[in-house]
Amino acid sequence: MNILIEYEHIIRPSIFVGLLLILAGLEFLIPLAQRRITRPRQWLTNITIVIIDNLTLKLLFPLLAVGVAKYADENSIGLFNLIEVNYMISVILSLFMLDFLIYGQHLVMHKMPQFWRLHRMHHTEIGLDVTSAVRFHPIEIIISMLIKMAFVLIIGIPIVAVILFEVVLNGLALFNHSNIKVPTPLESILRKFIITPEIHWIHHSNFEDETNSNYGFNLCIWDKLFGTYIDKPKVGYKNMEQGLVEFGLDKPLGLSELIISPFKKYPLTDDKNKEI
Repeated sequence: MNILIEYEHIIRPSIFVGLLLILAGLEFLIPLAQRRITRPRQWLTNITIVIIDNLTLKLLFPLLAVGVAKYADENSIGLFNLIEVNYMISVILSLFMLDFLIYGQHLVMHKMPQFWRLHRMHHTEIGLDVTSAVRFHPIEIIISMLIKMAFVLIIGIPIVAVILFEVVLNGLALFNHSNIKVPTPLESILRKFIITPEIHWIHHSNFEDETNSNYGFNLCIWDKLFGTYIDKPKVGYKNMEQGLVEFGLDKPLGLSELIISPFKKYPLTDDKNKEI
């Protein structure tokens, strides 16, 4: 555990890059659907976004969630630092609590118009691939980090749990956004527990009821428990249209348009989509 904490700055990005490359390779071999955007264009846009997001976070929040967890531990702040709980139990409970936090936050991003204007940038992707996992507006990333830091401080989440959760969250986000057809026998097992590409792709459908489903990033228990789970899309994955009609479903948006999109009004061209 000490090694995980000491080398967190190396372990996390190494796992992220490794998984990104592995999943990108699998997209060539076993695609879930035909690619709709050229890989260089999609990767350039989405990787640039994640660089902007990370630079923004480092500029505004030098500590980030791991630093806050360390501060809480050193100063006995938060629930788990004030009561006697077995360390491993506190880590396991923290992982489940953080996952539920992400589910709830994601749901709120869809239900509150002010937050939806930020989050909809993530849904403008007209054809998911592994890099779609990091396509979030910088302001949404700031809000998400503030919520996570406050939660870590209040609960007293152990440092190890924060690191493990970030690794798992990033890894599964890359996986369930990727354009990969998981073999059916394995898919039937995995979807009982975690969010697979076939589950999360439904969330990126241009049908509103499907967009408002499958909010989980890691575990599917929350969607099943709160009635937001959809098992299959209305149309097959190969025929599924992803994106938002008001932004267009044929041509990907440029980087500058994506960044300013929360502050613009777009004509609503289909009544099954959210009102702007």
